[in-house]
Amino acid sequence: MFFLAESPDEEELHSEEMPEEEAALVEDDFYFEAPPLVFEVPEFTLRSLDNLFPHVSPREKIMALSQQGLRHSFTRDGAPLIVPNPDLEIDILDRAMVSSPSHLIETLVVVPYNGREFDLLDIYNALGRIEHIKDHPAVINNNDVYIFTESTRIEGRRNRRPIPDPLPATMLPFSETQYLRLREINFGNLFIRGDVSISMQGITYSMTNFTDVTVLLVPIMRAERFITILYLEPIREGVLIYNVTGFYLPGFLADRVNLTPNINRRLDIFLNWITEGLRNLENNTVQQEDIFPALGSH
Repeated sequence: MFFLAESPDEEELHSEEMPEEEAALVEDDFYFEAPPLVFEVPEFTLRSLDNLFPHVSPREKIMALSQQGLRHSFTRDGAPLIVPNPDLEIDILDRAMVSSPSHLIETLVVVPYNGREFDLLDIYNALGRIEHIKDHPAVINNNDVYIFTESTRIEGRRNRRPIPDPLPATMLPFSETQYLRLREINFGNLFIRGDVSISMQGITYSMTNFTDVTVLLVPIMRAERFITILYLEPIREGVLIYNVTGFYLPGFLADRVNLTPNINRRLDIFLNWITEGLRNLENNTVQQEDIFPALGSH
């Protein structure tokens, strides 16, 4: 026959096993009641074109909402036309001026929503389609001319082996550096470093040449002397694309060569490339909405 011994009371265990000074401490001495912590998460709301560029005139706003967008060229001694709200910290002009450009081009265009609103992940994935830059022509004398005959990612600054674009992302990185090679009909290979940074409201994409640009082995633009910075944000009217491009030409060359029209054509290619990437996302969403109800009906 087995007998179960009775368990001593908890108070007896404390009094028998603990030293007298420790027994004097009661359990409640180790706890205190603190007020609950409350974190207020700011509500995300789409800003408007007027919020971001309050000094844009009604006529300029109409141009920004058109397919061509609002564009302005000036030299480093001139003044910008497209000035963002200084309180919103999206002044990419200061960043472009770090490369000491002699000439600048600023662009403001809004890609309207056509089926659904875009978010930052949509914009990031549209920017990731590097292989499709070459698919967009420039219009020269009413003819479509494919200025970029190749566009690809490369492994890095030193190893320039082509690599494919990754699959569309499902999460946003905080920042990212890409290396690109664009083969150009006039200048040959252009090697570009693309720096991506992401904030709560928008994405900044900066593209800089990390090698000299040459024609017939003669350098016409030194490394780090061309920069184009794109700031993209989903706003109420659509996806805002604010761009500042800066490039340096020495005085003797600037008097003989007007690169601004050539740069503008290439900017048109980049804007069309981004727009097409966004439209493809819209089309994919519509196709999925058409497929899934059909699957659910079986």
